[in-house]
Amino acid sequence: MRELLEESLPLDWVNVRMVSDDPSKIQGRAKQSELLWSRFTELVQAPVRELDLISAYFVPGQEGVDRFVTLTRRGVRVTIVTNSLEATDVAAVHAGYAKRRRPLLEAGVRLLELKRTAAPERSRSRRPGGSSDSSLHAKAFAIDGSVVFVGSFNFDPRSVRLNTEIAFVIQSSSLAGRLAGVVDGALAEGSYRVELGPDGALRWVERAGDAEVVHDREPGAGLWRRLAVGVLSLLPIEWLL
Repeated sequence: MRELLEESLPLDWVNVRMVSDDPSKIQGRAKQSELLWSRFTELVQAPVRELDLISAYFVPGQEGVDRFVTLTRRGVRVTIVTNSLEATDVAAVHAGYAKRRRPLLEAGVRLLELKRTAAPERSRSRRPGGSSDSSLHAKAFAIDGSVVFVGSFNFDPRSVRLNTEIAFVIQSSSLAGRLAGVVDGALAEGSYRVELGPDGALRWVERAGDAEVVHDREPGAGLWRRLAVGVLSLLPIEWLL
């Protein structure tokens, strides 16, 4: 703040575009061209080298999985960061994501699930019934180290079809590089790396200093929570998540 008031704060002057859904979306009257995702794709080309995506609530659906698979087949390095089961505050959303993990991993997508860790008092959740530990709520991604997208849009059906969302498309290589650095640095350090083991089963790899701890089931989540997610993943509710 002092540097800002003294006009000594280093600033980057870049092109920024705001994109949003037309409010008529909530009444089902918005045209496809009036939706945030359509407006975004008109501004930004598909990734050709790398995509770093952060989404608190990530429910790609089959269409999203197909798009990520297409990207990896083209040689794009795709990293997705979302909440782990122990960190999420909406288990139903995690169910919609969990059943899509295997095809993403088989395609070569890098999946990181944020761990639940103690957060400073001022940043702890105050949601009714929510956890007092940290939980991911950011919605952002960087494309090819040159473009950053940040806003309210989650990669889930609700953001695509139901909610009215807003975001900014920022043409900044420095900001895109910083976001990629956060993903590979602090977020990777504080997340479980989801992998397919030699037997084809999912496993969660946790960094513990210079060593790694491998979990053969979703860490930090009890049996009943895991069972609830398993049941929810079988229900035809993905379009609502």
